[in-house]
Amino acid sequence: MSRSQQYFYPFSAIAGQETLKEALLLNVVNPGIGGVLVRGEKGTAKSTAVRALAAILPEMNVVKGCPCNCNPEAADTLCPLCRDELIDKGELTKEKRRVRVTELPVCASEDRVVGSLDMEVALASGRRRFEHGLLASANRGILYVDEVNLLEDHIVDVLLDAAAMGVNTVEREGLSWSHPARFTLVGTMNPEEGELRPQLLDRFGLCVHVRGMAEPEQRMTVMKRRMDFERDPAEFCATWQEQDRKLADRIMQARRLLPMVQADDVCMHRVVEHAIAAQVDGHRADIVMLKTASTLAALNGRADVACEDVDKAASLALPHRMRRNPFESVGGQSA
Repeated sequence: MSRSQQYFYPFSAIAGQETLKEALLLNVVNPGIGGVLVRGEKGTAKSTAVRALAAILPEMNVVKGCPCNCNPEAADTLCPLCRDELIDKGELTKEKRRVRVTELPVCASEDRVVGSLDMEVALASGRRRFEHGLLASANRGILYVDEVNLLEDHIVDVLLDAAAMGVNTVEREGLSWSHPARFTLVGTMNPEEGELRPQLLDRFGLCVHVRGMAEPEQRMTVMKRRMDFERDPAEFCATWQEQDRKLADRIMQARRLLPMVQADDVCMHRVVEHAIAAQVDGHRADIVMLKTASTLAALNGRADVACEDVDKAASLALPHRMRRNPFESVGGQSA
């Protein structure tokens, strides 16, 4: 293994792509926003940003050996295995674990994603045995789906349903198994390779468009930092360690503050005005905008939502939901 493989590129060292980084931070603070869809060309730090963000998040308490990373302090969200252990032993064994980035390949089957019940065991012994899928591994972490537009629609539906409900349920032949599936969903796509159906686009909380930087100085910064990282990853990461630590502290403070954030009627009316002006269908956009604006306030250390928070939230939550003609892409270009 080369030295560079032992380290993650620091999140704070990523040059440019500020909108992408902000959207990721918002979803890590508040997964209830519904994830982020990242549209754009390859080589624009999409996967680098996701892995770098996970690397700076603090370790979390999990039930030892649990395939779902269950939280031992939240008895109401335990998976069946942890519930049985709690009933049998009266307590759960804890351990520390890093936040995981679970990657979902384009070729993944539904059973690989949601898991499967072993019917042979059920018929032979009357016991349920569940083979956990990727949604179990992603619980309390980040689920990263590259080229989400190339996945089969029903797989995307399953992902978005689990992200919205925070629970994955598998039913086979009258048997069922449910486990927690609370994760930050990040999907990426290159629009040139095909679009998502509007119904699926709407289910992603936020959407950002990334592209290579046009300014020569910015592109030189990207090259220099990458070369420095590959030359000596340990030294490079140490250089950015303090900035990443401050960012991690900011995330944890925002999580604690978020439940106390309030939006007054003026800000809520501004949310509604944005939604009406964009001619979006339904009310999901309004709710996502309000959640995003509240999370922006928490990230900035405020307990009150400001109008500028709403305006910023609108720029992230509305573009992929706006009505378009059948031959127009999400970016507004006609086919």
